[in-house]
Amino acid sequence: MGTAYADIELSNPRRSEVPTVRVRALADTGSLMMCLPEAVARDLQLEVESVRSVTVADGRRIDVPYAGPIRVRFGERTCFVGAFVMGDQALLGAIPMEDMDLVVSPSRRTVTPHPSGPDSPRARL
Repeated sequence: MGTAYADIELSNPRRSEVPTVRVRALADTGSLMMCLPEAVARDLQLEVESVRSVTVADGRRIDVPYAGPIRVRFGERTCFVGAFVMGDQALLGAIPMEDMDLVVSPSRRTVTPHPSGPDSPRARL
């Protein structure tokens, strides 16, 4: 299985005058949350809500800023999330993908709307 990426648009819903930022995000179903590089968080003028302790892939625990809110757009689908500010590339985790009803195709290395709801996201409550 290779890595899959999603071309997404990010905006700050509290500051409509701040330009939208387009990024190519690593789609990671093994991560729950969204992560953004510091430069992207700065471009979006996000507010740091808190500093949270997280466990990274190699097992280390580190403290990182948690910022938001962020409007995420994939095609015609949107969601609102917070993000950990860390790393050098955007990471789209399982929570925003689930919220927008997206699936990862490992064989095609793509992110697409779920086949059961191709026109609009569906949710299980």
